[in-house]
Amino acid sequence: MNKLKTVLIHGGRVIDPASGFDEKADLALVNGSLVALKNIASDFDPEVTIDATGCLVLPGLVDLAVRLREPGYEHARMLESEMSAAMAGGVTSLVCQPDTDPVLDEPGLVEMLRFRAEKLQQARVYPLGALTRNLRGEALTEMVELTEAGCVAFGQAEEALTNTQVLQRAFQYASTFGYAVWLRPQDAFLGQGVAASGPLATRMGLSGVPVMAETIALHTIFELMRSTGARVHLCRISSAASVGLVRQAKAQGLPLTCDVSINSLHLMDTDIGYFDSRARLNPPLRQQRDRDALRAGLADGTIDALVSDHTPVDDDAKALPFAQSEPGATGLELLLSLAYKWHLDGDADLLRALSVVTDGPANVLGAALGSRQGRTGRLLVGGLGDVCVFDPQAAWTVEADALCSQGKHTPFSGYELPGRVRCTVVGGRVAYQAA
Repeated sequence: MNKLKTVLIHGGRVIDPASGFDEKADLALVNGSLVALKNIASDFDPEVTIDATGCLVLPGLVDLAVRLREPGYEHARMLESEMSAAMAGGVTSLVCQPDTDPVLDEPGLVEMLRFRAEKLQQARVYPLGALTRNLRGEALTEMVELTEAGCVAFGQAEEALTNTQVLQRAFQYASTFGYAVWLRPQDAFLGQGVAASGPLATRMGLSGVPVMAETIALHTIFELMRSTGARVHLCRISSAASVGLVRQAKAQGLPLTCDVSINSLHLMDTDIGYFDSRARLNPPLRQQRDRDALRAGLADGTIDALVSDHTPVDDDAKALPFAQSEPGATGLELLLSLAYKWHLDGDADLLRALSVVTDGPANVLGAALGSRQGRTGRLLVGGLGDVCVFDPQAAWTVEADALCSQGKHTPFSGYELPGRVRCTVVGGRVAYQAA
């Protein structure tokens, strides 16, 4: 990595969705901070100049759902490869999930992960701590100690919490100390299938996951929020019914945010094709009406953020029959192009499409950080020098071998996507430049 002190990004169309700034301008970065936007001092002498002509200059992306596979896969150097994938995707801040091996339920593990990530000097890593020990849903973790170690919030990853009393206590504890709880709404018993319930799953002989597996969990979460005052972030909702319930809950004033994955935003259950394990995902891909409702909810602000749900899965785990294969797909390098594609599809204007991967998730993360809130997801004079240079005219085909991630499996494999990240700057350092 180039260790730079002064950088000039010249000639690009600068867009800061948080402020609505959108015009051709230059950016000056000094010692990791953005020191000037548009009005660059005549005597500014950069060590490196980045030509952004024809490109969009954006805040570094913020991704709320990433699996780095560490701790657990240090021997495979997973952290290095997945952080490289983040840089290639323009993602400068990310939240990593707690379902590592071992689980992120001890302060020492969190500190080790943060130390290793900071040593790489790439994306800013914000660990999500386990809500319960070993994610078993029985005993609460020591949230105070985990927060001191660097956790920004607490969740169960893909492990549904079956004991409502434990969930109630978790909400009470989190509310008392001002922590946020991040949950993917799912009923532990109804959510055990491998595909969305419907005619397609029936014809294919696949066990189904009904929409009510999500909505029942949502009703429980909302009732506990009302009684405890806990702040909750809903992870990767997948159905039209859930969008409606979230919209109602927000209208009632519940302290609630939520996100949707790039997979659910663009794909449907028919994309499973002939048992294509690359489309074996959690939550499962649902019907067109659900996809359309998710798009509308993201456009109108009911859904706050778009996430990659990046889950690197190895070849052996995906080579199994569909129902036995490991769920998950790579997504870090696809996030910005798929957000831009959503705009080109006509469902959102450009500012909204960029907001849901920059200041939208940054606001969620900021709420989790509380007094430690940074200025990620924004281009703000005096703020962090995290910048993504994106060429909207470039098109690229998703090819497994060309991905930086060790996870080569994605349902978008073979798709031609619009736009390509040309350069990623983190803390004023050029962390990635396309060849």
